Amino acid sequence: MQPTTTTRGQKRLTLRRIRPMLVAAATIALAVLTAACSTGGQQPAPSNSATGVTVAHHNGDGGYRGGRDEQQRTTLKLTTVAEFPVGYFLENVAVRADGSMLVTELSKKGLWYVPAPTGGRPVQPVLIHTFDQPPFDIAETQRNVFYVDTSNYLTTHQSYLQRVDLRHWAPGRPVPVQQVLKFPFPISAVDGSCVLAPDVLLVTDAADGLIWRVDLSAGGRKATARVWLKDPSMNPGRHVVPPQPGINGIEYGAKTGYVYYTSTAQELFMRVRVDPRTLNPVAAPELVAKGHLWDDFDIDQSSGVAYITTHRQNTIVRVPLDPRSGLAEQTVAGMPFDPQLVGPSRFAWARGPGDFGSVAYITTDGGTTAPPPDGIVRPARVLRAELS
Repeated sequence: MQPTTTTRGQKRLTLRRIRPMLVAAATIALAVLTAACSTGGQQPAPSNSATGVTVAHHNGDGGYRGGRDEQQRTTLKLTTVAEFPVGYFLENVAVRADGSMLVTELSKKGLWYVPAPTGGRPVQPVLIHTFDQPPFDIAETQRNVFYVDTSNYLTTHQSYLQRVDLRHWAPGRPVPVQQVLKFPFPISAVDGSCVLAPDVLLVTDAADGLIWRVDLSAGGRKATARVWLKDPSMNPGRHVVPPQPGINGIEYGAKTGYVYYTSTAQELFMRVRVDPRTLNPVAAPELVAKGHLWDDFDIDQSSGVAYITTHRQNTIVRVPLDPRSGLAEQTVAGMPFDPQLVGPSRFAWARGPGDFGSVAYITTDGGTTAPPPDGIVRPARVLRAELS
């Protein structure tokens, strides 16, 4: 979740050597055999779409990284659940137990409530709180108690953790919000977060290139932070134009025993083993995959895969959690270009019976950060994704 600014506007657009289409923006206009897959803004895909393209990748030494499932395609059927105005940047989504959602929006610093979708029709989102800083990730530590990290990197260069208690809340009522922590470093840009254990959070810092450990106390109303891990793989791209965020999304897999994270500037998807007793990292981070503008993601430990958004590249990629599993990396949405899936920023599992691993929600910015190949900036959306 995001850059060394308060939005993802500085993400660098890169061209993937292995995908048969051109992702371009601004003055970049390379004509390299993309006529067959470019939409050019003339023939948009239908509102409900399903794609599934297996992509063969190679390691840096030239070795093939595909695997035994290269012929087994996962597809995503995408439908719009909620729509926001053009220019909005939907950063993150947390799915509640009742099927409703909380969505953070960067440009207006808002926290939005999205009612549980019913009947297959779009629902009307409701603004329920406005923060003093742009809000990024949302982590739920107990039912209906959420922690939102906020950052004002461009102005005060400081980051905060906010507690949002919805246990006795109903739409139309004020939302109880309490600032419980100011992160220690003077220049900080907190971004992704995950629950490591009860009352323990991990929060990524895209500016400093590290992971914070946050310990909650006093019923979750107080918090302390210390550096959990700092590694070169987390560093931001300060020497590229535009500057790129470092470490971004983060998730913990208790069954696998690893914390997984993305690093946008270096196009890395990494993992680090965790000691289940101390909750400390026990080894150096290990490369899982590389070569995309990885953003945020969710994991399916039973299937051994992560579904990662690529934001500027307008795709969702399924990636094996174990680089030695033999499973193939696969682009499951956005190839060919889908006008619904412009600027995807977050992938999160739904919480209904049987939804985990088969139904998810995706947030987008509609191309506000980087217009898609056809140059059309669209409304920001919350999408429902059905996997098959």
